Amino acid sequence: MPVSLKGQCFCGAVKYRLTAKPMFVNCCHCTDCQRQTSSAFAINAIIEARHVKLVKLVKGKPVPISMKTDSGSPHDIYRCAECQTALWSDYGRRKVLLFVRSTTLDKPVAPDVHIFTRSKLAWLKLPKGVPAFKAYYSMKKLWPAASLKRRAALGV
Repeated sequence: MPVSLKGQCFCGAVKYRLTAKPMFVNCCHCTDCQRQTSSAFAINAIIEARHVKLVKLVKGKPVPISMKTDSGSPHDIYRCAECQTALWSDYGRRKVLLFVRSTTLDKPVAPDVHIFTRSKLAWLKLPKGVPAFKAYYSMKKLWPAASLKRRAALGV
């Protein structure tokens, strides 16, 4: 995977690039993600916020929209102010770790794992060879050691 991945919103008002490889990529099938994306799932590339660089802004920075979660923790989805494309999320308002919507990348990255498959749409078939979990998983068991180290350095 290249060190610099480019992405943008639907209308092109916000263009960004990732300056590092994502730490891990989750495909989430929870009902929150289904409703928030109007789709079967959300694919989130987890990366340090410092590695998400805005390249072009036509009408302002992405706007945070606060969303409810089952856990009660805060969840902000950053959307283009013009077309409202969801670009990334900040779960827990940590400001240091972002969940970039993989499909906003020019070359979307495939998920490393499928999570919350207990609410997966029944007609959707998951690919063979990609781990899948009814809820969440053990990061210590699945994440590469280098990614765990990067995450630990953030203090989250």
